Amino acid sequence: MIHVVGGGLAGSEITYQLASHGYEVVLHEMRPLSLTGVHKTDRFAELVCSNSLKSVDVKNASGLLKSELEKLESFILRVAKSHSIPGGKALVVDREAFSGEVTHVIESMTNVKVVREEVKSVPEDDDIWIIATGPATSSKLYSWIQKEFGSGAHFFDAVAPVLQSDTIDMSKVFFANRYQQGDDYLNCPMDKEEYISFREALINAQVLPVEGFDRKLLFSRCQPIEEIARSGEDSMRFGPLRPVGLSDSDGKKYYAVVQLRRDNSIGTLYNIVGFQTRLKWNEQDRVFRMIPGLEKSRIIRYGVMHANVYLEPYSTMDEFFKSRKKKNIFFTGQITGVEGYVESVASAIFVAINVIRAFNGKNHITLPSNTMIGALMAYIAHTPNLKPMYANFGILNRKDVGEIGNLEEFIS
Repeated sequence: MIHVVGGGLAGSEITYQLASHGYEVVLHEMRPLSLTGVHKTDRFAELVCSNSLKSVDVKNASGLLKSELEKLESFILRVAKSHSIPGGKALVVDREAFSGEVTHVIESMTNVKVVREEVKSVPEDDDIWIIATGPATSSKLYSWIQKEFGSGAHFFDAVAPVLQSDTIDMSKVFFANRYQQGDDYLNCPMDKEEYISFREALINAQVLPVEGFDRKLLFSRCQPIEEIARSGEDSMRFGPLRPVGLSDSDGKKYYAVVQLRRDNSIGTLYNIVGFQTRLKWNEQDRVFRMIPGLEKSRIIRYGVMHANVYLEPYSTMDEFFKSRKKKNIFFTGQITGVEGYVESVASAIFVAINVIRAFNGKNHITLPSNTMIGALMAYIAHTPNLKPMYANFGILNRKDVGEIGNLEEFIS
């Protein structure tokens, strides 16, 4: 029997892959009986932070990773594409429809048993256990993991707010992508005076206390907007508010631009791009209404900050993400130190390949080091004192990029 703990992106992907190859899987998910500080539903593969799975352009590292995962028949990527909504070069999804279909498919698989319970420890048995609990691993399970494997670290991440679209003043915003490549984003333009006033309000607003918060543990790609603002007067203008390549229908350019991205297919919800925050909720209402067009906006999901936990694979796992101490336990997803939605899916497929090979009496394998998925898995497994890592060309020699094979080729 195979047990998967956690119904996030990695847990859902590996459950589907194993079940679709004929294996009996028990999927343990603690929601809704035990809630996290960031999840809002009991659905599988809920997108907690952004609804963007980043670029699909193969000249981009994230796009190359997606291309490889398509060849490896990723279930999550297939569902994401079926529920994509306009987002420029990014794969942006209707998060409700996306997680709804993932949940429906998993629950409909006859050889998958879904158990709604909090797993607090892994029992001593001969079953295969795959821990895919992600950055919001329950405190009891995480304590058991630390005790058993002597490893654990964390960083701080944040979520951006989501707005109700009919509360946006459309007379003050305009549709456009950068460099006139479509009109998928709503843009809230600012002149210099508006920008300066907004920044002042932002850096002086009250924030929610977070236990153990340390600015040095903020993940670089998910810096709260108020922390970006504090780092310098122009930091936001060269970050999430950069106006480069954006102009309205009259060709007018602006000092700074706040972008809004659809959060669902019918366009009733928009999230504020790059506005991860830990401001108090009443302060989010006050400060974000200083943005032109959002003066009467209604936030239906506030931004929050949370601690993301992960292990240090180098000391606890082998290169196949199998526990060095307990040979029937694998880890996958963000708890291994991969960072990002698609990266979590990649680690799940990698572990699925090797679990299936083990059941077929075959040796575990690594994936080609000149592919993005192979390079990423190798980096995660072999780096001491790991800091979370996402797909990037820094871990892969672009001159030596190779082709990934298909899923059946690696399993057989």
